Amino acid sequence: MADTPILLAVIGRPHGVRGLVRVQCHAADPASLEGYDALFDDRGRRWTLRWRGEGIAELRDADGRVLADRDAAQAMVNQRLSVERAALPETDDGEFYHTDLIGLEAFEGDRSWGRVKAVHDFGAGTILEIGAGLMLPFTLACVPVVDLAGGRITVSLPDELEVPGELEDSVETGVTP
Repeated sequence: MADTPILLAVIGRPHGVRGLVRVQCHAADPASLEGYDALFDDRGRRWTLRWRGEGIAELRDADGRVLADRDAAQAMVNQRLSVERAALPETDDGEFYHTDLIGLEAFEGDRSWGRVKAVHDFGAGTILEIGAGLMLPFTLACVPVVDLAGGRITVSLPDELEVPGELEDSVETGVTP
């Protein structure tokens, strides 16, 4: 599992004159952000968040001080709020955090297609970017086995999937892309 911070939210523009900010939440449940003892910004500063309206939040620093005014809120624009992976709740069977999938090696039989480089969701479902350009739907049909402890996934490429020739060639010769 990754040791890197997990992005949960990004601070947007100020809301009003009393230090409130708009927040773009990346968590499945925005209310969960209030439950974290510490959200860390890009500079390593610790914050807590309380929702004050839909998408509008009050931020408190490590000493419990609320952002004082619009200028303080403006200084927070584009700050990313993250938590350590260990602070996230455990997942249910068959559920995974994207960060846990990144770096797993993708095998089809004994053939390695490379490692998961990124996880994308463009709105129609989750896609794994593997090796040097293979994009594979993250479905049970295409990824029947996820072995986090073993650092690997088992993949089954659909017949309709067109694999770039250079990717197929590199895999056929045993070179991991």
